[in-house]
Amino acid sequence: MAFFEELGKKAQAVAGVAAEKAKDLAGVASEKAKSVSDSAKASMEIISEQREMEKNYRAIGEWFVSEYEGEIPDAVKDVVAAVIASKERIGELEAAKAAKKEGESCPCSCEEQPAGEETQQKVCPVCGESSDGKFCPKCGAPMGE
Repeated sequence: MAFFEELGKKAQAVAGVAAEKAKDLAGVASEKAKSVSDSAKASMEIISEQREMEKNYRAIGEWFVSEYEGEIPDAVKDVVAAVIASKERIGELEAAKAAKKEGESCPCSCEEQPAGEETQQKVCPVCGESSDGKFCPKCGAPMGE
C-alpha cells in the first residue's frame, strides 16, 4: 500500500508541475497574442495615416493645378498635362456610357464598325435580348444562330 500512496503523491506532484507549466505556457501565448494584436493595430494606424497623407497630397495637387492654371512650372508640366488628359478621357468615357445607356451612338465613335464589317445581331432564345456575342449579355445563355 505504501507503494501506491507514494505513487499517488508523485503523480500529484507531476500533475501540479504540469499545471504550472500549462499556466506559464498560456501566459506566454497570451502575451504573444497581445503583442501580435498590438502590432496589427499599429500597422492599421500607419496605413490609415498614409491614406490621410495621400488624400492631403492629392488636395494640394488639385489646388495647385487650379490655382496656377496658366503658370505651371516646367518641372510639373508633364504631370499636369497627364492629369488634364486623364480628365478629358474620363469625360469621354462618361459621355459614352451615358450615350450607351440611352441607346444612342457613342460620341467618340468607338462603337462604329469598320466599313464592310457588319455584325449580325442574334436573339437570345431564353430572354429575347439582342447581341452580336456568343452569349447573352442579360442572362448568359448561349445565343441562337
